[in-house]
Amino acid sequence: MTNTPKSLSPFLKLVLEMGPLMVFFLANSKLGILQGTLVFMAATAIALAVSYAISRTVPVMPLVSGAFVMVFGGLTVFLQDDLFIKLKPTIVNLCFAGILAAGLTLRRLFIKIVLGPALNLTERGWLVLTRAWIGFFLTLAGLNEIVWRNFSTDLWVDYKVFVVMPLTLVFSLALIPTIMKHTIPETPAGEADRI
Repeated sequence: MTNTPKSLSPFLKLVLEMGPLMVFFLANSKLGILQGTLVFMAATAIALAVSYAISRTVPVMPLVSGAFVMVFGGLTVFLQDDLFIKLKPTIVNLCFAGILAAGLTLRRLFIKIVLGPALNLTERGWLVLTRAWIGFFLTLAGLNEIVWRNFSTDLWVDYKVFVVMPLTLVFSLALIPTIMKHTIPETPAGEADRI
């Protein structure tokens, strides 16, 4: 008997993506940034494990982000220096922007690999989406640098939880008209048979 992959419900997916960040926020407020980071690492590992246990796969973005949490969180805890966990969002967002930009240069739309199963867009649509996400990732990297360099650690954690996620949601929703404009209509099954 084979294990068939199951897709995660949108609610569970949101919980698994937001959960570790909320745990980080709570742990930081009660225990401080170093212990909060350790709890964040544990919550991230648990979320990835639960995602894999249910769907038998882990989406690329949470997997990459989780790897960065482990590396930069590990450096933060081991060296007792919160600089590393604060730099993580900047580096992650610059990496995502860089990967997408490299894809443009190589004429490979990497965002299509990630979102292709969910969206059926024209090549122009994938190009527009790629450029939009590059700009957004660069914006998030710049904002993270401004916040962690100019404000308290607690305010930086608040920013990560209460600004970045809503901003990402608003940005994603703002892309819906572009996605709809460039979606390739599905051919009805009867018409496909006649072709």
